[in-house]
Amino acid sequence: MVTISQVTRRIIESKPILQEALIEDIISFANLAEKLQPRIESELGQKVKASAINMSIRRYAEQLTKKTIIPKTLNINSELIIKTNLCDVTIAKAPSALDKIKELHQLADYAKGETLNVIQGNYEITIVISQKYLDQLKQVLKKEKILNIEKNLVSLTLGLTKEFIYTPGILALATRKLSWENINIFENISTMTELIFIIAEKDVVKAYHALQEMLNEQGITRKKKEKI
Repeated sequence: MVTISQVTRRIIESKPILQEALIEDIISFANLAEKLQPRIESELGQKVKASAINMSIRRYAEQLTKKTIIPKTLNINSELIIKTNLCDVTIAKAPSALDKIKELHQLADYAKGETLNVIQGNYEITIVISQKYLDQLKQVLKKEKILNIEKNLVSLTLGLTKEFIYTPGILALATRKLSWENINIFENISTMTELIFIIAEKDVVKAYHALQEMLNEQGITRKKKEKI
């Protein structure tokens, strides 16, 4: 038998904006219950008290809130690293392209902290690199099919401990915060202890404050470290 709680949860899960509002605690349970009441009654085929729906919403909101709390066992570094002047180039994946990728590693000066990330999909390869190397990169890839180029990007790196790869919800928590600020994520890159977001330069201030707010909500104080 389908319950009020099951129907309520299904409706809210079909509308991400309602989930966000519940997590951010900016919506009235009573008002939402009244709004959902006609649909819930229609699906159940019977009259339902708004108070029962209110209770179902409250319980679901508590579950959502618990899922947005970073476990205390997951420590986070004291730095949020920002690297500016990046570009994102996507090419069609081909054997010749894979050979040329090796040449790209000679461009970036890792000792100076320069960026070079290569992400391979089934049919495409995306390269994130310092924008000053874009012309050289195009020269290396001149015979390859370039699908897209994005300029004026930055990366934000959140340092984590090894527990990150075993902890569900961390990526969702961070992307949700950025989405709430209407920040587009061009790339998301993760290693065992790093979570990296590639975003537009125009969004860097909003993104930094959004991630800082997320961490402050978890009781973690952060400082910023910039690399140009």
